[in-house]
Amino acid sequence: MADTKPSGGWSDLYKKEDWWAVWLGLGLVIIAILLWSAGNSIKTIAVSVPEWSEFSTVLAHLGEKFGSYVLLFLVFLAIFSLAVKILGHPLNQFIPGFTFVFVMSVIISVFGAWDMAVKYNLEAPLVALGVGMIISNTLPIPRWLEAALRTEFYVKVGIVLLGATLPFTLIVQAGPLAFGQATLIAVTTFLTIYWAGTRLFGLDRRFAATLGAGGSICGVSASIAIGGAVKAEKQHVSVSISLVVVWAIIMIYSLPILIKIFDIPSGPAGAWIGTSEFADAAGIAAAAAINEQAIATFTLMKVVGRDMFVGIWCFILALISITKWEKREDGTKPDAKEIWYRFPKFVIGFFIASALVTLVITSVDADSAKAITDSVIKPLKTLRTWAFIFCFFAIGLTTRFRELTAVGWRPFAAFTTGVLINVPLGYILSVLVFGSYWMSVQ
Repeated sequence: MADTKPSGGWSDLYKKEDWWAVWLGLGLVIIAILLWSAGNSIKTIAVSVPEWSEFSTVLAHLGEKFGSYVLLFLVFLAIFSLAVKILGHPLNQFIPGFTFVFVMSVIISVFGAWDMAVKYNLEAPLVALGVGMIISNTLPIPRWLEAALRTEFYVKVGIVLLGATLPFTLIVQAGPLAFGQATLIAVTTFLTIYWAGTRLFGLDRRFAATLGAGGSICGVSASIAIGGAVKAEKQHVSVSISLVVVWAIIMIYSLPILIKIFDIPSGPAGAWIGTSEFADAAGIAAAAAINEQAIATFTLMKVVGRDMFVGIWCFILALISITKWEKREDGTKPDAKEIWYRFPKFVIGFFIASALVTLVITSVDADSAKAITDSVIKPLKTLRTWAFIFCFFAIGLTTRFRELTAVGWRPFAAFTTGVLINVPLGYILSVLVFGSYWMSVQ
């Protein structure tokens, strides 16, 4: 999630979760490239369950690849434990918690690879979300497990890895259009939620601004960052996060269904998901239910387009809050460095990973480029998928229906008003206006 406190200087590079997502993601990318250059590969740990119809296929696969799964677990456990320890969290709780998350993720992956699950687009991240929600709403979650439910951390690492699988030239090419479309979507959705919250439902301006940010930029991260920037009450931030989760879950399942009903091509479909989803992990899961092209266009719209706003909007809204909304007695002035404080650092890792892999590919011949795809990019895609499964299982385990129903109808109505504008506008832009462009993105 975005940082909500002023920078502590160079120590931020190892004391902030965003930066650790950058270091871990880029570390895996660099190791993959170095191993390829030495004639090896990370394929050994980049293991995944193949599609199956007979369970004997699964048993044979697990028996053959058991060592690879153990190694995959140890690698993830080591890198996450390093970050968690330095960030100040107890390993005696995180290690058993992550062990449970990993084992359940393997079981969920087995189900997601079942041919019947594939037929009905029950991708492993979606199944992980559902399983997590069932567990969290029927059983008590022990303290040691809660320590491993680091939802935002998992998805940030996954997004950095995602950057390595998207050519930088594609990001440069599609970025301006994605940013322009995202600007229109974000501004319209924010103003709608803010206006509905303050004018129709009588919400506090800072509360309405927090809701608007959660619905228009990058979901949970924006709710926390903007809430801190405008000094919203802690309860208001929690309500915004809850509503983001509610609508993110709805969109995970409804958007792929609508896309299938209206037979929308995968490129425009991914862009529409990018304009309509409220959380990166949720959008990735919805796009993954379609194909890789949908993931690419979703990422260009959501990560390159909408997520880029969080730092800028934090500064703008902090400025408005300090000069217009808050009664100041100490002469506090807004700080221009607020933009940097709030900027989601994992986006930097996304761009660096993309540029790094693109640089390597463009410096070799066609045969070597193909080898890089097989030995670097495809394994990194597999590791990315595991990170998203961890994330969605964690989301499910932290979602309590009784808590979501306690947010009250007025903030729900304000947020939903934005949804009613956001989704149709995203369809018009992604499918009708720029559809041919998004179809050309590969």
